[in-house]
Amino acid sequence: MKQFLTEFFTWWNGTTFGTRFYTWRFGQFVGEDEFGNKYYRYTQSQAIDSNVGAERRWVSYNGYADASRVPPGWRAWLCHNGDVPPSEETYKPREWEKPYVPNMTGTAMAYRPQGSMLATGKRPSATGDYVPWTPGE
Repeated sequence: MKQFLTEFFTWWNGTTFGTRFYTWRFGQFVGEDEFGNKYYRYTQSQAIDSNVGAERRWVSYNGYADASRVPPGWRAWLCHNGDVPPSEETYKPREWEKPYVPNMTGTAMAYRPQGSMLATGKRPSATGDYVPWTPGE
């Protein structure tokens, strides 16, 4: 029952029933990424938007809906920056590309630079070079 209510009322826990039905009815499967996300397209005869074209593209997340879990190649395809999906081309990551790291904002593992009030350790002392502005000077 919990799974049914989750799919019926929430969008952040994965695909809802409405999206699942739309995908079943109109979706053409394009490919899947290394995280298990599935990508679909729907080509219509009339253009959705003259700037975008007639093709509607969407992703069905595997688990929690987090946009940072979409790889760069698929992100470009979803945003119509490329016409060929990564599943139809041979893509090799560059040596400077880093592996995926989940977005940790709002968790205990979030990045906290030195000097941040939330960082551990002692804050550096003030240098005394700051002079506040006062009117009339």
